[in-house]
Amino acid sequence: MREPMGKPTLIISDLHLGAVPESVARQFIRFTQEWRGLADLMLVNGDLFDFWFEYRSVMPAQHFQVLRALAELRDSGVRLLLVGGNHDAWGGRFLEEEVGIELADGPIEMELGGRHAFIAHGDGLGPGDHGYKILRRTIRSWPARTALRWIHPDVAHWLVRHISRTQDASGRESARSSGRAAILESYAMELLERRHDLELVIFGHCHTPTLKSVADRRFYINTGDWVQHRTFTVVTEEAIEQKEYEVAKSS
Repeated sequence: MREPMGKPTLIISDLHLGAVPESVARQFIRFTQEWRGLADLMLVNGDLFDFWFEYRSVMPAQHFQVLRALAELRDSGVRLLLVGGNHDAWGGRFLEEEVGIELADGPIEMELGGRHAFIAHGDGLGPGDHGYKILRRTIRSWPARTALRWIHPDVAHWLVRHISRTQDASGRESARSSGRAAILESYAMELLERRHDLELVIFGHCHTPTLKSVADRRFYINTGDWVQHRTFTVVTEEAIEQKEYEVAKSS
C-alpha cells in the first residue's frame, strides 16, 4: 500500500473507549472534527475501543457518536485504517461498510510520508509471554469468533469490563507498562538494525509515548495512549512530530 503525498498522516492508538471517562470520547470527536479534510490518512494502531466485537445485527450503542465522527472524517476525504489491537481485533462489515474504516491484522508494511513503515499494535511481539501468544492466536480464530457470537452482547461486554485492566492503568504508569515499553523499544531497534529498508517502526500497546531517531529519516514511534497522555503522531515527508492533544489544540 502506498500513500499519496501532500497532506500529513495521523497516527493514534490506545484510546480504550468504553473504559475511560466520557471526556476522552468527546475530546477524540473534537480531534476528528479539527482534522476533517486536512490529512491523507488516520492510522489507528490498535485499541481504539476497550472492547469491540461485531455481531451480525447489533453494535455497541455507547460508541455511536464516535463512529459517526469517524464516518464524517472519512467523508471529508481522510482515509481511515485500523490495525487490530488486543482489545479490538474483531472488526468486520459494519466498520468497513458503514463507517468506512479499512481493517488490518498487523503487522503490516506500507509507505507513510515517503518512508517505508513496519506497523503493529505491539501485543505478542518480542521474547517470552508464550502463554499470551497462544491465547492471541486462539481468540482471533474463526471458532472463537463463532462461539462469542452465541453470547449475548450485554453479557460479553460485562465479562470484558471485568477482565480488562485498562482502568487500573488510568493512574500512574505501572511497572508492567514500563516493562512492555522496554521490550517493544528493544524489538524496534533490532528490527531497524536488521532491516535497512525500514525507515519507521510504529507500535502502540505499552501506553508510553516515544519518538526515537535512529538515523536520518529512520525512527521508532510509539504513539502512547489517550488513557493518560492524549498523544498522537503527525508524519509528513519533511518531519515527524509527536504531540499532546490539548497542547496542540491550544497552540
